[in-house]
Formats: sequence, structure tokens, C-alpha cells
Amino acid sequence: MHGRFRLVIPIIENKPLHLASASPRRQEILTALGLNFSAGGADVDERRLGDEPPGDMVLRLARDKALAGAPETGGVVLAADTAVVLGNDVFGKPRDEADALDMLAQLSACTHEVLTGVAVWDGREMRSVLSATEVRFREIDPDEARAYWQSGEPGDKAGAYAIQGKGGVFVEEINGSYSGVVGLPVFETVKLLQQAGIRVL
Repeated sequence: MHGRFRLVIPIIENKPLHLASASPRRQEILTALGLNFSAGGADVDERRLGDEPPGDMVLRLARDKALAGAPETGGVVLAADTAVVLGNDVFGKPRDEADALDMLAQLSACTHEVLTGVAVWDGREMRSVLSATEVRFREIDPDEARAYWQSGEPGDKAGAYAIQGKGGVFVEEINGSYSGVVGLPVFETVKLLQQAGIRVL
């Protein structure tokens, strides 16, 4: 007896995804991946706890943001935290021009590390991962640093620079995840999302 067989592929609907961040850079990365998501910042105290290791700090903050940003409707929450680290010093967003110029002077002609903690909370399990990238700056002239501050770009960026913008002119070499320096490492993020039931491809 002969018959025709039809392969039926089940359609798996993605769970609702919420990005617990107001960062346009992170939103652009998720959009580029073709994901549908809601977004909104999470209210979390981002201060370092004493001599807390920088890697532990960004992971803790990412997890805290994921929990704080969880919508009442459920679904999967993605959060991240990024820090620029030189030695044992953690550079967050600059407080003002003087702070930004001081950061850029310290990063000039040096190799620093950019750490991004990523956390995904699905209502039952918290998954997190740390992305670490080495970035080397060429020497930055003080006049360049002032002109860069006046461009308005570094005001809300960890370490007072944006690698995807004008701050990229300072970057001599990078070893690691470019998207991690931007604020959301694609490889690690996609892996966590897939484990939580969010299909990317």
C-alpha cells in the first residue's frame, strides 16, 4: 500500500522577552538579531561593594537587574552590566567632564579590560555569564579628549568612551568580543536565551 507522507514541523512560539535596560546600544543588538522584545530600565544600586572583584560585580548587577526588571506578565528577562577595568579600578559612567578626562588620560596608551555580565531570568532559573575583552588604546592627546567630551558621546558610557562611535578612533587593538564592549556580547547572550527557550535562528 502506497501513500504520501508529509513532514510536519511544529511551530515553536518564542516566549515573551523583556530587556531590562534602557540602553539603545543593547536594544540595537537585539533588533539586529531579529528578536521581538519589550525594554525598560531596572532601578538597581550600581555601586561596587567594597573590594568586590569587578567580574563578580558586573555579574551581580546583571542578575539584580534581571530580577528587578521582570515584568508581571512573565516571560524571559535579559539584563546586562558593563564595566571598564584598569588594574583593580572600575570605571563606570563619568560624573562630569573632569571625571571623563581623567578616565581617558588613565586609559591612554594602555590595555584595559571590558567586562560585561549577562543574566537571563525565566521565572524559575537564573542563568548568567561573564564576557571579558581586552582593549588597547593608542595615546590620547588632552585636546582630543576634550573635543571628544564636547561631542556629547562619552557622557553615559562606561569608561567615558563608545567603541562603536567616535571613541573607536582611540582603539589600537581588541582581543575578545566587540559586541561585549558595546554592552551585550552576542555569542554569550544568544546561548543564554536559547537555554531559556528563546529561539534566535
